[in-house]
Amino acid sequence: MTITQNPRPRVIEEASMARMQRKLLSTPDEVRPFTHGRAEIWELGDTVIGKQVFEPGWRWSKDVQPVAQTDTCEYHHLGMVMSGRLRFETPDGLEMEVGPGMIFEVQPGHDAWVLGDEACVVYDFAGMRTFARPLVGSGQRVLATIVCTDIVDSTATAVRLGDAAWRDLIAEQTSLTRRELDRYRGREATTTGDGILATFDGAERAIHFATAILGASLALGVELRIGVHTGEVERMTDNIRGIAVHTVTRITALAEGGQVLVSGTTYGLLAETSLSFVSRGVHDLKGITRPVELWQLAPEPMQG
Repeated sequence: MTITQNPRPRVIEEASMARMQRKLLSTPDEVRPFTHGRAEIWELGDTVIGKQVFEPGWRWSKDVQPVAQTDTCEYHHLGMVMSGRLRFETPDGLEMEVGPGMIFEVQPGHDAWVLGDEACVVYDFAGMRTFARPLVGSGQRVLATIVCTDIVDSTATAVRLGDAAWRDLIAEQTSLTRRELDRYRGREATTTGDGILATFDGAERAIHFATAILGASLALGVELRIGVHTGEVERMTDNIRGIAVHTVTRITALAEGGQVLVSGTTYGLLAETSLSFVSRGVHDLKGITRPVELWQLAPEPMQG
């Protein structure tokens, strides 16, 4: 067994220090115009807050879809309506109308449009990191770090809990996963029934996301295994594909409960970080032509 650790000292004090921040609503960090509206963005560390102004006649499927290049809005929204009215609709017919004085939550996979002749102003506290920003076109290949999660003993747990309780548990676990995705600037590619496939443009953020959802899921009584790999993927409108995707799913299958396994490719990108890993040797992965060296993320040392 080999344990490697970056020689740079950990700055524990910095991670635990309290932080205060403030910004003026009159001076957003970024303004993203789109047809019949705009999004104003403020960043406070890992938190992104957005003010969305939707003019009368605005509809997501008409005005944002050409930019997003997805069939529906694939962002989780948690917001507060200041003025105007907005209606949301999912492909299966679920609808919701919101107006002034209301707070709301909407999961990915919806259309939305303004009702009436008054502009709708919304403050959104989720899903705003890349909302209304042009995405990579469908079919284009990009380099990404991929995270694949899987619930340990999901079938046995579903049988033990029953259908209704299992659905509620999955919904709650998916919701917390999406919150952490937004926090660490990840992008959901697809859900897998009891897991998620997501991409990141930074390997270290992908690992921090993985450790965050491991702990948060355990608090719900859900144990995860997680695989991480970096490689080229082809972005489709609602998914990703490529050898890298097959590789990360094979890696995930080899992980035990509570483990984060990363490929040698991802491990090499983390050499200048303070993360520690344990070598798990070289493995032949089904369907992958070359052997892959795997590394397990080592637990954080206990303080005290």
